[in-house]
Amino acid sequence: MIDLGRRVAAIIEYDGTDYAGWQSQAHSTSIQDAVEAALSFVAGHRVVAICAGRTDTGVHAVGQVIHFDTHAQRTPRAWVLGANTKLAPSIALQWAGEVAMGFHARHRATRRIYRYAILNRSARSALQRTRAAWIHRPLDAAAMHEAAQALIGEHDFSAFRSVQCQSKTTVRRVDAIEVIRDGDYLWLQITANAYLHHMVRNIVGTLLDVQRESNPGAAMAKVLTSADRRYAGATAPAAGLYLWRVEYPQVYGIPAPEAQIAIN
Repeated sequence: MIDLGRRVAAIIEYDGTDYAGWQSQAHSTSIQDAVEAALSFVAGHRVVAICAGRTDTGVHAVGQVIHFDTHAQRTPRAWVLGANTKLAPSIALQWAGEVAMGFHARHRATRRIYRYAILNRSARSALQRTRAAWIHRPLDAAAMHEAAQALIGEHDFSAFRSVQCQSKTTVRRVDAIEVIRDGDYLWLQITANAYLHHMVRNIVGTLLDVQRESNPGAAMAKVLTSADRRYAGATAPAAGLYLWRVEYPQVYGIPAPEAQIAIN
């Protein structure tokens, strides 16, 4: 039996356009399969990678965090550069480092930050078609921001849960959420302890609806308290969603990703 006596964490950036999400699947190409194959090559044995957040088909990441166990002795530089030589251009390790065996990419995370990008102009973009959702009708970022504040706190987020969601509880804690405009782009950033399946995309879809109401905050609060998916908006496209950052107790030494996405 191999003694997997070391635990290594890594931060990964990827363009999820051509992948069926993070999770390994029998008949589709996944981020997990690609990452595990690359790390296994560097380690010299099979590696199983555990991620902080199982992103869906077409969803991107700037700061996905993983951990894996190994008996191989490699420098952080060797893990990063070695794995990147075996990965497609759409996936790249940004950092790696040995961590305590008690670290767990999913269970030790305290908060996860997602960003959602919307291109809001009359003409679609050829270059950003897989990097931002295109909404041609005018959007009121201030109204969307106002409405989003109704979600702050610990609530039952059943109204924003997909029918495929398998979570045993629908209660989540949202610590912060904001919507800002930058030229033709709108950014939504949400910070929460965890998320339900399609929760962020369903929140975005609902904000697109309630921003047209006379009282956007009240309209959003009504959807939230209904706990009924039928009252929320359509699921926003996957192309605009990014797992931006995952936060952990400082004792584990996981750095915040410094990469920033240039979308304009």
